[in-house]
Amino acid sequence: MSVTTRALPTDDLWRLTVEHSPVGMAIVSPDGHFQFANVALCDMLGYDPDVMATLSFHDITHSDDLASDLRLVDQCLSGEIGSYRITKRYVCADGTTLIGDLSVALLRDPDGTPIHFISQIADLTERHAFVERLDAAEEAIESERRKAEAVFDSVAVGLLLLDADGAYQGYNHRHSEFMALAFPDGHLGRVGQLGFLYDEEQARLLTSEEMPTVRAVAGEEFDDLLLWVGEDPQTRRAVSVSARSVRDRFGAHAGAALAYQDVTDKIRAEKVKDDFVSTVSHELRTPLTSALAYLELLEESDDVSEDGRQQVVAVRRNVLRLSHLVADLLLATRATAGSTLVDFYRLDLATTITEAVESAAPDAERAGVRLTLVQPESVPVVADGMRMRHVVDNLLANAVLYTPRDGEVTVSVAAEADKVVVSVADTGDGIAPDDLPHVFDRFFRGANALRDQAPGAGLGLAIVRTIVEAHGGAVNLESAPAAGTTVSVVLPR
Repeated sequence: MSVTTRALPTDDLWRLTVEHSPVGMAIVSPDGHFQFANVALCDMLGYDPDVMATLSFHDITHSDDLASDLRLVDQCLSGEIGSYRITKRYVCADGTTLIGDLSVALLRDPDGTPIHFISQIADLTERHAFVERLDAAEEAIESERRKAEAVFDSVAVGLLLLDADGAYQGYNHRHSEFMALAFPDGHLGRVGQLGFLYDEEQARLLTSEEMPTVRAVAGEEFDDLLLWVGEDPQTRRAVSVSARSVRDRFGAHAGAALAYQDVTDKIRAEKVKDDFVSTVSHELRTPLTSALAYLELLEESDDVSEDGRQQVVAVRRNVLRLSHLVADLLLATRATAGSTLVDFYRLDLATTITEAVESAAPDAERAGVRLTLVQPESVPVVADGMRMRHVVDNLLANAVLYTPRDGEVTVSVAAEADKVVVSVADTGDGIAPDDLPHVFDRFFRGANALRDQAPGAGLGLAIVRTIVEAHGGAVNLESAPAAGTTVSVVLPR
């Protein structure tokens, strides 16, 4: 249905086209009143045709857009322009705002007198809302990008992103410092370039295949790979490198992300500590050996009273404990230095374990802990008997120490064709989950040890792992609060 206040053009085809056009169309008088509005425009703005016939474009134009529209109308009427196109806001019948794309042309009679304006209006509201949402999303993305970039560039860890072909996609300021040391003449921005990257011992330069970037692009993931960067030993830095694969939405390998952490100060501090421990341990070993010898003589002397003998026994026990601690410290420092720890020969592991259990029995009895041994009669292996005795002694000492009175410690041995598994299980309080990742670290003291003020230097399990790995074996530990702890040693045969 259309609204008219004077005769329309007589061309029926034109009239039908205008009336049924999906685009809002109107004929507006030079003074701005609607002479005709098609169905699409009435529906678009929500006005009844009869109401539309009473309105001017001033009435339905947003107040903030009216001045610019009037200025263009005046330019058309003055002959400066013949048509114009603008985006403007309309006030709908229900009070809402519609954003429209308005195209206007002025029709004149042969003598140049303005007859009316022909207007076409397309509803851009949804498109404009979409653009606004898109702009807001882009701004949010840009804001997050700026935040991520700020974090990326401010962290103390070097970060590097590679694509699947090994091209550098981005790295932060910290990583550029490492690159300046490793590649003083510049970097080409692809993996595989040789530079001043040294192995853990600083003994040789890494080959291209050994470089963490090359390994990461190939899909390898790793943690805490230690290397040194820099040509000058005085300024060379120790770097711990970790890598993770980047996957696309289909799960395919799309690149890699690497993190480089400077651990120079930590490495040097550990070396100073190891040197100190080694020196002190060596200095203590000789006087402790002499003290033990003299205490044994006193213990066997007929000139010592019974009370004195008991005191000598107590002193000897404590000196022996100190001697064992010194031995552990020396073993730990030797392992750190890369010294050979084991001397292989054929032995019966069952005999070694039996002797260790018998040696631990008095301490277990004093603590009120039952000690059980389950093993075959004979377990032939090729190993270092003295070191394996050290392993079992440490495991038993820990188990007895952390098992409450009336608890039980069970030692079991399972011999298979290609391996032997020695397990020491206790019924103690177990190990806190937060402590589990650190139980094999040197000098680590768990929450239960600190709480109970248990004796020890935190070397027992570290020594166990060092010796077992020197045998080509592995150590597994399972524990949970209030569920006890089981340590299993796996040795190849």
